[in-house]
Amino acid sequence: MSASLSPLIHLVDDDAAVCEALALLIGTVGLRVETWADPERFLADFDRQSIGTIVLDIRMPGLSGLSVLDQLQAAGVDQPVIMLTGHGTVELCRRAFRAGAAEFLEKPVNDELLLDALQQAVRRHVKTRQRQAADQAARQRFAALTEREREVLGLIIEGLTNKDIGRALAVSPRTVETHRAHLFEKLGAPSLALLIRHYATLVADSG
Repeated sequence: MSASLSPLIHLVDDDAAVCEALALLIGTVGLRVETWADPERFLADFDRQSIGTIVLDIRMPGLSGLSVLDQLQAAGVDQPVIMLTGHGTVELCRRAFRAGAAEFLEKPVNDELLLDALQQAVRRHVKTRQRQAADQAARQRFAALTEREREVLGLIIEGLTNKDIGRALAVSPRTVETHRAHLFEKLGAPSLALLIRHYATLVADSG
């Protein structure tokens, strides 16, 4: 996997010693790390398209970790966020999870707990991006269908047989079979179940 595609951990903490120690630790499991001492600089400049995870210290001068988390959520950033704090309370933990944090860990953080949380978060984010890519590809394929093909697709998803679809559209079952074959080819769906799974929502939204 190239560096541009390999997971990247964004580590946001104003304590340089903590950043250095955690970066070294995270690097032992093959994850790339980018450190940020200034949360506002991080919000302005970090690569939102990167695959990986954000590690945020809660208590920082100027902009707190919770405020950063709120801004990330408001901006639709999809990287999972792990919160770190040296002064954890039940209420602080509750606030972090309500704001969308994936994990909440106390300093001094247990190495194994942090690495496990990071690896789980990265795996979740990879799956999220894969789903997003699949959804985008499905939308593009759907957009390339003709109006008649969309009609046939909608009726297939409703569960109609070729004969029923033919009657509904005033065409022969053979014509429906031809449209059906073209649909499966254009949409890249190897089975009816996958066709329904990936395109039922798009058909409903276009209706």
